[in-house]
Formats: sequence, structure tokens, C-alpha cells
Amino acid sequence: MFVVRRSTKNPILAPHHERSFEASAAFNPSPVQVGDTTFLFYRAQSAPEQIGESTFSLSTIGKAYGPKNGPFSHQQPFIIPEEIWERYGCEDPRITKLGRNYYIFYTALSSYPFTADSIKVAVAVTPDLKKITAKHLVTPFNAKAMSLFPEKINGKITAILTVNTDRPPAQVALVQFDREEDMWSPEFWNERYKELPKHIIDIPRYGDDQVEVGASPIKTSKGWLIIYSHIQKYSKPGKIFGIEAVLLDLNNPQKVLSKTVGPIISPEESYEYYGLVPNIVFPSGALLVKDELQIFYGGADTVSAYASVNLNDLISGMAPIRDGIHGFRPEVSGLIRASQNPILIPEPKNEWEAKAVFNPASIELGGKIHILYRAMSADNTSVIGYASSKDGVTIDERDPIPVYVPRAEFEMKKIPGGNSGCEDPRLTVIGDRVYICYTAYNGVRPPSVALSSITKKDFLAKRWNWTFPILITHDGVDDKDGCILPEKINGKYAIVHRVNNTVCIDYSESLEFPNKNAYKNIQVLATRSGMWDSEKVGISCTPIRIPEGWLMIYHGVSINSTYRVGVALLDGNDPTQVLARTTDYILEPQEEYEKSGQVAHVVFPCGAVIRDGELLVYYGGGDSVIAVAKIKMKDLLKVLLGR
Repeated sequence: MFVVRRSTKNPILAPHHERSFEASAAFNPSPVQVGDTTFLFYRAQSAPEQIGESTFSLSTIGKAYGPKNGPFSHQQPFIIPEEIWERYGCEDPRITKLGRNYYIFYTALSSYPFTADSIKVAVAVTPDLKKITAKHLVTPFNAKAMSLFPEKINGKITAILTVNTDRPPAQVALVQFDREEDMWSPEFWNERYKELPKHIIDIPRYGDDQVEVGASPIKTSKGWLIIYSHIQKYSKPGKIFGIEAVLLDLNNPQKVLSKTVGPIISPEESYEYYGLVPNIVFPSGALLVKDELQIFYGGADTVSAYASVNLNDLISGMAPIRDGIHGFRPEVSGLIRASQNPILIPEPKNEWEAKAVFNPASIELGGKIHILYRAMSADNTSVIGYASSKDGVTIDERDPIPVYVPRAEFEMKKIPGGNSGCEDPRLTVIGDRVYICYTAYNGVRPPSVALSSITKKDFLAKRWNWTFPILITHDGVDDKDGCILPEKINGKYAIVHRVNNTVCIDYSESLEFPNKNAYKNIQVLATRSGMWDSEKVGISCTPIRIPEGWLMIYHGVSINSTYRVGVALLDGNDPTQVLARTTDYILEPQEEYEKSGQVAHVVFPCGAVIRDGELLVYYGGGDSVIAVAKIKMKDLLKVLLGR
């Protein structure tokens, strides 16, 4: 479990019309730290010029510097096209200090229009970051993004690079040199290219995805950390750029130990969406400052930015690789399942819950944790059942009859055998009443969020005198996953709900929600392209008020329709402001009762309780059974608060 935080100073470098060498773009930065100063070497792109019938923008390698976390200034050209093999541009530097020298590898362009044969790796050598003492063409074949390891491995100079980037599929390869001169020896490289398959680093990918080396290797106690670019659907329209990480063996860096289970950064901010080439985040550098890993990247091929993540959190959240396949991540990376799971299963002798029990809400009252869950009969009618637990795991009581059933026209079955009823409850206590929000569906009209309530006294006595339900979301709009916050925000009640595929919030003077058809649908959480929550996000549990803000458990759906669980921390006074959001998920389908069922590969919480310093999350597995998982609040807050 980890959180990647973009710098509030982003973009840290941007094009400027008064500096002609970077009038169009200043992106893909590679950092190096010298004392208290950070130097950035980056791709600078000039204003476009007309060459024949084409428009051409020349790339050079710029240099800027500043304090450790910026701001960065003093921009100037550092590597400019001089040789015939780079006359049409110098792109995308990667800098490493090895011995007394700094080696800056970059992409050299020898012809225009660009072809695969004209795109190769070159290197510039500098002892002091002030002057270049040598430049060499490195690869005699198509390659990009070469970088040295910052120390010799088994006595050899070692590098990583991407081969055949412009003749996909690209391959990430490891190469070792006995002498510095071998790095730019055509004879050496021609031999290595012939035996390329022996030197491939097998980073798992799928279909026609592309991987490219990003940042220079970072040495950690667990292995060599490589931040790289993973491009989904590379050969298709709408390719998706993401930044991922892989851990390599310290002594044998051709061996992959673990990797992130998906992108840790994908385009979200405007400077990543909009630019010369939209919807791109491309990693090009990294620094390790104590336990903080800083990831430098280009946004939309136009600006430079960086983000940070706790190194230990990142590595603990990576999945081991076994025989080229992802293994499951250690439980310490998120919620820990109860050994008694599933804690509730369908009851065949009760027709109303004979098919499935799932998606449970929960509250703690009177020393018990009360669980209201969705139950389904053979004819696909959903009602709400009741169970309780004193210790939070063991079920001590379970009612033999449903405690809430369809009563209104908008939730009564219209199509025989079709889905209908009262689905996915969430509970909120306000004053002396318990409020239930649930998805009301009759099989014809779009699902909506319904609201009913009961006194706490009747709830505890199990006198189910619920008020007649009302709909509190927009008529005729697919609106689900709703709940009411237990505290007013600026004097108004707040409803959190999912409109289409986005988590929204709206406000009302009254719990009757008379303005439901005038909601502004203020966005709280959106999907993240290429990530585990790329297709849909929705609230899971009613957000819990804690001193640090609102703790919101949410679910996300990936492109392969797998449901997973994440966490966000919202501002206590303005819950539209997201203070932190887990980059990875804290729960995914792993157990058989989660991977199979009515709907496979689903974990779907609707209730959470904080008890004795632990967060207990109640969830449905495979839309068929109920389970619980927990995490210590101090561990969760450490990640969310970055401390």
C-alpha cells in the first residue's frame, strides 16, 4: 500500500518563448544531486521551423538547477547537435555518475523525417557538469534510453537500455563492459546485438504493450529499482502511457524480483493531459532522498514534473515474480483477511437469502457491530438481512427474516426473474436516528439511491419501523453507491454518490433532498487511465470522520472487470478536496470465495468500523458471500499522511 504524491510545484520546468532553444517544450528531466543542489538535464525543444513541406522542431539537452526540491532555474543549452549522427536532435537524457565522470546518455537523431535507423543512443561525458569533454555515438542499431548503473556490478560497468524501440516489440536489455571504451565500440555492440535474447530483462507485459527504460537505476537494500514506461495497447489508437517500477537482483540485475502490479502514475493533471503530445507521463529520472523516492517525468511531451513516494511502502506493495508471472502481494501491503472468512454465507432454508448474501453495511451501537447485508432469492429479488457480532468477526446473531424489503414502486419487480429490490446498503447515524441509503431498482428504470430511517432505540430493539423510502438522486440517471455523511458540511447535509463512473458529492438543506434534480455532481474521485480503477470508481463504505479528515473506502473496476478496493482521505471541512489517495489497492480478489460466485473477481465493501485502533472493513466476495478484513489505523494513516 503506497501513495504517490505529485509535487505542488509542478510543472517544475516549462517552455518559455523568450528562450528560443526551449520555446516549445522542456520535458523528460534527468536529475543528479550535488551537495544541496539538484541539476536537471532535460529535453528542450525549439519553436517549429519550416523545412520543405514539413514543420521541424529541434531538440537539444538543456540544463537547469536549484535546491533539492526546486524551484529550478538558470536554464541553458548543454548538449547541442554537432555531429552528423545527432544533427537532427538530441533527446531524453539519462545521467549517472560513475567514478570521476558523469555520463549523460541521450537519443541521437541523424536524419529527418525520422526513421528507426536514424534513432540511436549517444553519450556525453562531463567531469564537472560544466563542460563536455567527449561525445560518442554508442549503438549502431535502433535504441533509446540507455543508462548506467551507479556502480560496477561483479567488477563490470553495467548499463540498461531499450533496444528496437522503433521496431516493436521493444526489449529492455542488460549489457556489461570491461572497459569504458567498450561503451562506444561498434564491434562490441554488433556482437551484443547478435546475442540480444541472452541479455533481455523479462519485464512482464501483456499483448502488444511496450516497455521502455525510464530512470537511471536506484540501489536499494532489496535490489535495483528501475522506474520505467509501460505503454498499453502500443500499436492501437488510444495507447495508454503509465509509469511502473520493477526490482532487479543486486548481483544479477537481469533477474526480475518483483514489480508494481500496474501504473503508479498515469495522466490525471492538466499538464499531463494537454501539450504537444497529449495524455503522456514519461519517466526519465529518479532520486532517493532518505526514504523518499522522487520520480521525475515529462508531461504531455511539453513540461517537466516530479512526484514522490515512500520507498519502503512502494517496495512492500510490489508483487513478486515467479516464472514470469505476478505473484500475490504480501498481506502487509493492505487489508488482512479474517481467518474465519467468509463470515456469512447463503442460508438455503430461508428462501429470501438462499441464493446469495453480500455487500454488507455496518455500524457499531450498544457494544455490538450491526451488519445489514444484501440478500438475494432465487428469483433475483434483493432484500436486506441483519446479523451482529460482538468481536467484529464471529456472527453471534442472524435474523431469520429480512429487516428491510421492497415497498415503493421504484424498487418493486417489473420483469419476472429479473434483478430488483433493495441493494447495497450504507448506514449513517445522525442524532437519534439510523439512516439507510441503498440502491433501489425495479428492473426498468435506472437504479437510484433511496433513503429511509429508523430511531436508534427501535434499531437496537430490532423493531424495524423504517420510514417509507424516498429517492434522493436525480430522476432517470444511473446513480448508485450513495450515502449521507454523519456531519453537516457548512450547515448542509452531504450525499456522496456515484454518477456514471465517478464519485460525486452534493449538498442539501434538508434530509428530504428536495433539490435532487439540481445536483451539481461535484467530482470527488475520477477514474485513472491504465490503473486498477480505470473503468469505474464508487464509494464503498460511508466515509468515517477522523481527526485528519474523512476516511473514504472506495471500489475501483479495471479494464478486465475486476473489482478492487482503495482508500482516500478527504478534507474534513471540504470533502471535495482529496488530501491523499492510495495509488495501489488495499484489497483484491485472491481467495476462491472472491474469485468465483455470481460475479467473479469481486471484493465490494459497504461498511467499515474503527474499533480498538483497527479498521474493520466488511465486504461481499464474488457477489455471493460476506467477509471481513482489517488494518491498523496507525499503519493506514502513516501511508495516507506520508509520515
